[in-house]
Amino acid sequence: MLTTGNQLRAARALVDMDQGTLAERAAVNINTISSMEKRGANMLTSGLDKITAVMRALEAAGVEFLNHGHPGVRLRQKKE
Repeated sequence: MLTTGNQLRAARALVDMDQGTLAERAAVNINTISSMEKRGANMLTSGLDKITAVMRALEAAGVEFLNHGHPGVRLRQKKE
């Protein structure tokens, strides 16, 4: 689950996606992405619908969200 601004920023970096592209793919305003990332290590406060839309857009690009005690991200392993 996407939980922090830093996790969002890291996820975008993994797939080399700018804020504008992510906003478009998640059908949210670019200011939403910017505000979410500005939360840094703090928990996101955007509505669950927006967080879910952003998370799904990043998952579609190959990101896997990790929350095993600490928020994290990695690229999904490709099936052989």
